[in-house]
Amino acid sequence: MNLPRERLVPLIVACGLFMENLDSTVLATALPAIAKSLDVNPLRLNLAITAYLFSLAVFIPVSGWVADKFGARDVFRAAIGVFVAGSVLCGFSRSMVALVVARVIQGVGGAMMVPVGRLVVLRLVPQAGLVRAMTYLTVPALIGPVIGPPLGGLITTYGSWRWIFWINVPIGVLGIYLVTRFVPDAREDDVPPIDIRGFLLSAIGLIGLVVGFETLGRGLVPAGAIGAFLVVGLGGGVLYTRHARRVANPILDLSLLDLPTFRAAIVGGSLFRIGIGALPFLLPLLLQIAFGLNPLQSGLLTFASAAGALTMRLAANPLLVRFGFKRVLLGTTVIGAGSIATCAAFTPRTPEAVILLVLLAGGFFRSLQFTSVNVLAYVEVERQRLSHATSFAGTAQQLSLSMGVGTAALILHLTVGEAARAGLSSRDFIPAFLIVATMSASAALVYARLPAEAGAGLIRDPLRRSLSQPSES
Repeated sequence: MNLPRERLVPLIVACGLFMENLDSTVLATALPAIAKSLDVNPLRLNLAITAYLFSLAVFIPVSGWVADKFGARDVFRAAIGVFVAGSVLCGFSRSMVALVVARVIQGVGGAMMVPVGRLVVLRLVPQAGLVRAMTYLTVPALIGPVIGPPLGGLITTYGSWRWIFWINVPIGVLGIYLVTRFVPDAREDDVPPIDIRGFLLSAIGLIGLVVGFETLGRGLVPAGAIGAFLVVGLGGGVLYTRHARRVANPILDLSLLDLPTFRAAIVGGSLFRIGIGALPFLLPLLLQIAFGLNPLQSGLLTFASAAGALTMRLAANPLLVRFGFKRVLLGTTVIGAGSIATCAAFTPRTPEAVILLVLLAGGFFRSLQFTSVNVLAYVEVERQRLSHATSFAGTAQQLSLSMGVGTAALILHLTVGEAARAGLSSRDFIPAFLIVATMSASAALVYARLPAEAGAGLIRDPLRRSLSQPSES
């Protein structure tokens, strides 16, 4: 391959991230068919999704230390292998217990793939190419949740649910080959011992919060149990915060929040991502239950947001050159949150062209924001702290997405009371869309405090850059 490193490495990493993002969303559509095949209650089988989240909550915080200890390339390659192995076991599962165990294995691989893949890019791509590189990593996260449900429905309807997992095998094998062939090794010397106590406290806190938010408002778990999960999660978080202030090398380095750009990217990005996390939950319900569309029709409409994300890839650098990070983040927050709020106005009589246009614009500006945030977060982070920063960012991302789903589910539950989901109308979704849109819009308050020149060193005119810097291959 003759592509320069700043394009080749992100493309290779993006393949792994796409596989993880697709798999995490495609399963939900196939749960009824899997439950019937394994002869279990579909509600009990939801444990397969929860088990995956358990693994993410436990192992994302430790991913940075593992990458430093054993090398980011080798860990990323191993993560793909573990994820593929878990996928194969999922496909061969003959009982709920076997499927849950396989999903835990998948989660271990997924927890390492995302933050370590980002770390590989940060260490190997020069700063001048980070904007372009991060566009490749942003697209999979936005496309996966959109095409996952219709793809799951298509495979389950016309084939076997087991192929939902087995399609990961060729993608994973290709990814392992490409990483081995084209990604150089990058590791750190003098890695400190792992923070065992911090690891345990962060695991307790994150498991409690993620599981609590994921089950909030869905009627699958008693309210008392959800409350217990959230209390344990908050308690674990408080204890971890106290612990992290007293140790030299905490598993999640909270002192990174002292860096203004990192703090803005994490706090602002998390607030904005709450609305984004709610969309894959709310939109299919609105289109399929309130509008009466089938899963394939619904998926074809929501795919517009993925198309918007793809078009962003060409526009990110010129827009950042023209307007700068601060103005781009403020603009994308307002427009992105506005696109979520506009969904509240959708009715069965809304022309499909209007829905497509709103989702297309929303996908474009959401993707532009995430690309900008994923670059800006690391402007002030020293090289030796990059692994800590990617672990922190990955943890915040998972938690905010779970909060988005939980918040939307709770609002919808409070809106309709005990009414059956089959009786939902488009009016029932109005409060949920407006509230999560407002939460996303609040990110603008965080970005407004950024200095006007934030991240200016990362965005240069492409012509001047090509004249002043030799390309890498």
